[in-house]
Formats: sequence, C-alpha cells, structure tokens
Amino acid sequence: MAGLTPAPLAECGAPDGGRAYWVKAADGVQIRLAHWPGARHVLILPGRTEYIEKYGELVRDLGAAGWGALVVDWRGQGLADRALSDPLCGHIGDFAEFQRDLDAVLAVAGTLAPGPLPWIAHSMGGCIALRGLMRGKTPPAVAFSAPMLGLPLPPVQAALLRFVTPLARLVGADTGYAPTTGPTYGLTSMGFDDNNLTTDRAQFDRMKAQVLGDARLSLGGPSLRWMGAALREIAALAPLPAPAVPALFGLGSDDTIVAHPAIRHRADGWPGAALIDYPGARHELLMERPEVRDDFLARTLHLFERHTG
Repeated sequence: MAGLTPAPLAECGAPDGGRAYWVKAADGVQIRLAHWPGARHVLILPGRTEYIEKYGELVRDLGAAGWGALVVDWRGQGLADRALSDPLCGHIGDFAEFQRDLDAVLAVAGTLAPGPLPWIAHSMGGCIALRGLMRGKTPPAVAFSAPMLGLPLPPVQAALLRFVTPLARLVGADTGYAPTTGPTYGLTSMGFDDNNLTTDRAQFDRMKAQVLGDARLSLGGPSLRWMGAALREIAALAPLPAPAVPALFGLGSDDTIVAHPAIRHRADGWPGAALIDYPGARHELLMERPEVRDDFLARTLHLFERHTG
C-alpha cells in the first residue's frame, strides 16, 4: 500500500492476499501490522509473547465468515523492535508505551480497513484494549479472550514484586528476568503434557513449530520492569467504571495465566456484557479444542454483527 513500508509475513494458514507493513509509533518504535482485506474487518490485539502468524488460522476462519483482519506485533515481540540487547527478555518501560502502538495501529487502520472495526483482545492485549477504551477509543464491540486484568500471584509474592521492582530500577537491575523465568521460559521449553496454553495437541504443535522455525518470533520471560509495569497498570484499571462499549468475555476453567476473580469482577460490572465459561479449557481459547474455539468465535462474531450493522 502506498505510504507504508512492506514487512515480512510468513505463511501461517491465513488466506492469500495478506500483507504486512512496518508502522512507526509516536516515539519512533517500529511495530509490524498485517492486513487481510475484506468487506469488513476485525482488529486482533495479541497477548504477551505473541506474533502475527500465530493468528493465521483465526484469520482464515474470520475470512470464511466474511471478515478481513488486522493483527499487530506489539513492541518487544514478534518482529517489532525490542528494547533490550537480550531479545528474549520481554521488556517494557511502562504500559503507556503500548498505547502508542495502539494509536499507531488505529491511525493506519482508518486507511487499510475503513468502517466499523471491532476488536478481539487476548490476554495482555485485553489489558491494553481496556486502557484504550478508558482513553476514549470507541470500537463498536470488543471480545476479550482471557484478558490480563489480574495475575494469579500469591499476595506475598505480589507485594514483594511491588516493593522490589522500584528498588531494582534505582540500581539499574530491572531489565533482568523476573524470578522463576529466563530466556527459555514459555513455549520453546514446554512439552504438550505440561503446557498451560491449550488442551488441543494440533494447536500446540502448530504454535511450537512456528517459534522453533523462526527464532525471531521467540520470547522468553518478562523483565522485572515488565512485571512492575503490569501490576501498576492492572491496579490502575481495576477501579475504573466500565466503558459504554458492548463486550464479551471468555475464560477457561483451567487457565492458570490470568486471575479469574479480576475477570469476573470486571464482567459483572460491565452493563450488558456476557462472560462465557469453558470447562476444562486453558488460556488460549481461540487455539483450544474445536468445540471451545468454535463456540467462542461464533459468539464473538454474533456480537460484532449486532453492533456493526
């Protein structure tokens, strides 16, 4: 597209016709945005460690239902710029930086995908989306897949992190990995039997093959500063009233990555929102076994069709 610089986009099971572009945020950080054309579009806001190609099969299913898609690589992951010399350490100075990425994506989306643009926001993307809504962004509807509105940390550990991370920053030590994590933390070192992402073997194997096949897509554990920034953002968002945007929430009963009570509390206080529980499902509802994946996507598209005319 004129005015946008092409970026790499690997084959990922999505329909033909997809294109990726480099996009600059207001602070000069380069992120990647992919576009699959359609008569109407969905914006997909991924979670921590994720990358555009992970959503290829979802884009395929959206296309079969008549929807095009936009998917973003947030700063610090995928092929977007990474902040540290160690590219495997997931680092962010402050979660406000993600809002610069969101602003840049929405500015380009107005040209690539004009018209109503509902959002699918997964995990960390759900936290970023909620802040965007609180800042006055007004998509016609949002579907939250296991949004990161709380972290399931023991109270003592959470309090310790809130205490330690500012001290670590004072001495320049907050760019190291958070405790219990490291460069191989996450999908690259997981086996299917001990994974906390999905109960679907085919989806797990597909995701793992992607990160093993292209090391640039891999991301390990978060930095101490990422953890502190995430906890601050979660705490700041928690007391704010729900925005006037139609919403759907999905949550797997066996999800150990995000805090269930925080999601339930937010959904309960959101006028008109629905919360769908998926017994036995883990964190990746849109990459879960077919009955979970298909149900959540069908409910999502029903919501979007009701609110996009």
